[in-house]
Amino acid sequence: MPDVEPRRPEEILAERLNTLLDVIEAERGDRYTFPDIKKAVEDRGLHISRQRWHYMRAGTGPMTPDTDLLGALADFFGVPAGFLTEADAETPNRVAAQLDLLRAMREAEVKSFAARSLTSDLSPETLLEIRNIIDETLTKQREVH
Repeated sequence: MPDVEPRRPEEILAERLNTLLDVIEAERGDRYTFPDIKKAVEDRGLHISRQRWHYMRAGTGPMTPDTDLLGALADFFGVPAGFLTEADAETPNRVAAQLDLLRAMREAEVKSFAARSLTSDLSPETLLEIRNIIDETLTKQREVH
């Protein structure tokens, strides 16, 4: 079995920031923009450039050693600061619940799309087989995550 290389802290940060943006979008109905982030950081007496925010979200730049900035972002998103950077940090309940809801909604969209796309051309038996395949695939994906 090949050794799995541990994720770099900047990759963890990028994944967590993007997850939090998705969760907030689901909760609010719209996505936070860079000006929203910048204002929240500046309200704490700190600075973040658009370029740094991009690097943080992409995981391509160096990991920020600025714990005050990470704390400000964590407070803004309502999560513990460790959640942003620690690979083994527990996912906050609010975030986990929203992610489960998003996953369920996406699964329902896939099923609905498949049903609309295929219903006119396939027999009921074939449609049931396709539904079963989709259900099995989604169940396996949930077990992996």
